[in-house]
Amino acid sequence: MPLGPNPIVQLDPKARILIASQAPGSVAHNKSIPFMDKSGERLRDWMGISEQQFYNSENVAILPMGFCYPGKGQSGDLPPAKVCADKWRVKVLSELKNIQLTLLVGNFAQKWHLQHQLEKLSENQLSKTLTQRVICWHDYLPKYFPVPHPSPRNNIWLKRNTWFEAELVPELRKRVGNILR
Repeated sequence: MPLGPNPIVQLDPKARILIASQAPGSVAHNKSIPFMDKSGERLRDWMGISEQQFYNSENVAILPMGFCYPGKGQSGDLPPAKVCADKWRVKVLSELKNIQLTLLVGNFAQKWHLQHQLEKLSENQLSKTLTQRVICWHDYLPKYFPVPHPSPRNNIWLKRNTWFEAELVPELRKRVGNILR
């Protein structure tokens, strides 16, 4: 890890919502708090919950594919280090027995969870792009909810896919609200 190891997760066996994300960014690394940045503001807005609800580990577990900041690449952060998912993901997920909804944030989380958790996933479903998976979000309910990464770097994607905030976000807010009631 270029800035040294600093695993950033939020876990509680009572958590009802899991955010499966990619890897902490540099801001999260520096603050040792996941999603305490513009991405987190957008994600909390998509979910329709407050910062207090989000950081209550009995509500929300946050388990990135890579537990530590992977470093900077040419067009953003590097991909998450595979060692975390390979060594810890299955063990940690087995302890989260109350999860009712998993938000699959970004391509790495979507591919891993859909490949490792769904028994009847066709090659066609696995080969879909992030956009195709998010368009077909209904196909993964009630357990999974695929979303793009909420980074400001994805503003262009959001402008090209206005249906996301018009159709998907209201349903996500409704489901999150029902679970946290």
